[in-house]
Amino acid sequence: MTARLIRELGAGAGVTLPEVRVIGEDPVLPSVFPLGTMAAASAGALTAAVAAYAARAGESGEEGAGGRQPTRGELGDPDVTIDVRHAAVAFQSERHFRADGKAMDVWAELSGDYRTSDGWIRLHCNFDHHRDAAMRALGLSPGSGKEDVGRACAGRTAVEIEEAVIHEGGCAAAMRSRAEWLAHPQARALAGLPLVGVSRLSGGDGRPSETGRRGTGRSGADSGGTGGGAGRARAGHTRGGPGSGLPAGTERPLGGVRVLDLTRVIAGPVAARALAAYGADVLHVGAAHLPEVPGLVVETAFGKRSCHIDLRSEADKLRELVRQADVVIQAYRPGALRARGFGPDDLAALRPGIVCVDISAYGTRGPWASRRGFDSLVQMACGIAHENGDGLRPSPLPAQALDHGTGYLAAFGAVAALLRRAAEGGSWHVEVSLARTAAWLDDLGRIDGAGVRQPRVEDLLATMDSSFGTLTYVTPPGAVDGTRPHWTSPPPRQGEHPAAWAPSP
Repeated sequence: MTARLIRELGAGAGVTLPEVRVIGEDPVLPSVFPLGTMAAASAGALTAAVAAYAARAGESGEEGAGGRQPTRGELGDPDVTIDVRHAAVAFQSERHFRADGKAMDVWAELSGDYRTSDGWIRLHCNFDHHRDAAMRALGLSPGSGKEDVGRACAGRTAVEIEEAVIHEGGCAAAMRSRAEWLAHPQARALAGLPLVGVSRLSGGDGRPSETGRRGTGRSGADSGGTGGGAGRARAGHTRGGPGSGLPAGTERPLGGVRVLDLTRVIAGPVAARALAAYGADVLHVGAAHLPEVPGLVVETAFGKRSCHIDLRSEADKLRELVRQADVVIQAYRPGALRARGFGPDDLAALRPGIVCVDISAYGTRGPWASRRGFDSLVQMACGIAHENGDGLRPSPLPAQALDHGTGYLAAFGAVAALLRRAAEGGSWHVEVSLARTAAWLDDLGRIDGAGVRQPRVEDLLATMDSSFGTLTYVTPPGAVDGTRPHWTSPPPRQGEHPAAWAPSP
């Protein structure tokens, strides 16, 4: 089933992928949903797309192949593999992340599920402005505690609270059953959207000769430094040579591909981190005034560099970065960047040949198209939290599977668009959403996995020194001809680097 799903993803994106050998099967995680299949299909599709991209670069002799001899995969069919257990554990990566042995707490005090007069509501209060919006909607004063929130929710219906919080600019979702969600106008709007939308933009030809791979395949993180010399990987995560899983001198498959990461909080950062694991030069663009979840901003930043740009006064800095980029990944609320002159058409005009990847919560059509959302909220709204338990109270998935699945699908869509750009020219637009990923998961059926134990993870972990201490992390899944994706640098401090691309080596 997983190999078939990967083929379908390739066909849907308009690319031909090599066959993928799938190792293992569900159930892997404790859930009635086939999360291992979902994880292996999305991560496996990315692995296959990267294999196709590397093979095409080798055949075309583009700069970046480094003059090396073609591998067996480039001469014939590459051996692409994905391990179901590894992919599923990667979907839980934040749960296994440690800094000097300490786990991170990703939830703010008031974030959580609350009983209402007719069901349940989930409030997302990880950012202060979202917490304050929820307090206003509930008629509570700043500084109110969890018990105050519980009492305020108990006297109102779930949908009433949901609408009030959204009206105040916050984030909330009422728990719906699957049937209730399928009858909702937003679910009907999603039914007409592809899982991974890949479409051509106007804005210049963008032929491969203009947008080919730069440099020698070394990621920008290799050469850009991380401050203080931190970054020695201890689990075979070095670039080429002994213990790396790579022959000496082997180049990274996405080497020279420049990726602007304009995202926060899991799905978008996971997409950019996945591309970095294959050697892309990933520059995360944040701003000092934008809130982040402290642990997550570290865990999702392996292999990246980080700069700050305040779009309120420094938009030209971002435009200059776009002019030299290959891929831009953004996960702002739909329309937010377009209003500042950074919509897909604007980016294509700035940089013919660009690949624009847009990640949203509920898709770009329907009454909820502009609604803010996070994985835990989409699970509530789409019936997943209802069905994963007994239906009486919410039971979330044992992973932020919608975030991770959407992140890997976004990364896959980016590489698929790069393949199409190389073959057809043009600028490209990739669209994914958490709610559309949830619909895909629903379509995969159900398994008898509610009682399975958490999988073994020790052999899937590695350590790396960093300015945050010694980090323990889940290695990225997948392999091509025995070569595994990996990160060559630890997470940077926010805003540590200049707003510029790393120089080519």
